[in-house]
Amino acid sequence: MKRNVIEINEEKCIGCGLCAGACMQGAIEIIDGKAKLVSESYCDGLGMCLPKCPVDAIHVVEKETDAFDQSRKNIKSSAKEASAANTDEPLACGCAGTHAKSFDRSSVVTLDVGTTKKPESTLSSGNVGFSVPSELTQWPVQLRLISPNAPYLNGADLLIAADCTAFAYGDFHRDFIKGKVTVIGCPKLDDNQYNMEKITQILSANDIKSITVVRMEVPCCGGMISAVKSAMLKAQCIVPYSEVTISSDGRIIG
Repeated sequence: MKRNVIEINEEKCIGCGLCAGACMQGAIEIIDGKAKLVSESYCDGLGMCLPKCPVDAIHVVEKETDAFDQSRKNIKSSAKEASAANTDEPLACGCAGTHAKSFDRSSVVTLDVGTTKKPESTLSSGNVGFSVPSELTQWPVQLRLISPNAPYLNGADLLIAADCTAFAYGDFHRDFIKGKVTVIGCPKLDDNQYNMEKITQILSANDIKSITVVRMEVPCCGGMISAVKSAMLKAQCIVPYSEVTISSDGRIIG
């Protein structure tokens, strides 16, 4: 039969994941850094993904193809509702890495001079040995491992960071983690649709006070921004929001 379906120009595509997040039929996935149409039968041809594409890489075309699979209609909304109804279900691994913990950093001394043994290279350089304390107030931090009902999330100032940012920016603990609950993920290697849905659950289940998003300058990191903003819309979470961009050489550039 002849009907409308989307067509993706992979040469233009930057793999930001905005189109995949907008498609409620799950017809688009980010594979090897590019948006792919999983199946033409999954695409309803309405083009809800088109306005999301920042590089005009998606168009609707009329062609001979399979009929739209009606079972895919709004499948992501159904999956999200089912997931939200089972947020207390433990992860399959059941490992200690998923258990929620909180740490009190209120009495931490900024520099504990002379009490921490530093690597040989530091000692031989003549520097005074000191430890820089962690500002992390909770565990786990990986988005996939965090329970939306973890007690430390309620009333939190939320930091959502692309996981490379902490390695690129030297003072990440002091400038970003301090005083916040930290959530990390990768918009390129993770399922960004999952990221969006998990963040939606977190925002819906808790009284979040503010959201800070830290990303790298690379284009694919824009997927983290889209996931958070889409989640805020779905959860109707209207709170103070800010974005910070880190360069690959460790500078704040936006």
